[in-house]
Amino acid sequence: MQVKPRRGLTVADRVAGPIPDLVRRNFTASAPGEKLVGDITQLNTGEGALFLATVIDCYSKSILGWSVDEHYDAELVCTAMTMAAHRIRLPAGSIFHSDRGSQYTSYSFGRLLREENVRQSMGRTGICFDNAMAESFFGKLKTEWMHHRHFATKKEARREIIRFIEGFYNTRRLHSALGYRPPIEVLDEWFTNQQVA
Repeated sequence: MQVKPRRGLTVADRVAGPIPDLVRRNFTASAPGEKLVGDITQLNTGEGALFLATVIDCYSKSILGWSVDEHYDAELVCTAMTMAAHRIRLPAGSIFHSDRGSQYTSYSFGRLLREENVRQSMGRTGICFDNAMAESFFGKLKTEWMHHRHFATKKEARREIIRFIEGFYNTRRLHSALGYRPPIEVLDEWFTNQQVA
């Protein structure tokens, strides 16, 4: 089996101010939206590269937000974060954690987090373990869904990415950390219990 070369997309922003690591590799949470992690990956097609940005809920392991585009700029991560903020109500002071890529240190992304009352957290540059939960999801996407297929078009790849996230990962994929339940079941159970209480 030939191992595909890993291409890093993180380009650190040298002028970004200090942003602390509020997560410190603890990817657990006591409620949905309390702690979120995000990252970007590249997926190749016969028509060129596509880029996927995700926002993952540490409580339910759900992909709350995602965005697919031909460019990996600040708009890509802003779109994913906006989707997450519209999907569930984020608690005040929740945390969004990522690497130190320029998309995440951009003014537009920082402003979006402030508007949503979300605190920003970042791991160290070049230390993948500091964002291991986001890296793990991309590993699953590629090994379980993408690597054994060839996508002739970007439209075809985009359709399969959405199918994996919304049609399988969030709704049917069982997670040992969730007691072998899918993310949507854990998320629905939490909100049902809140309404009863």
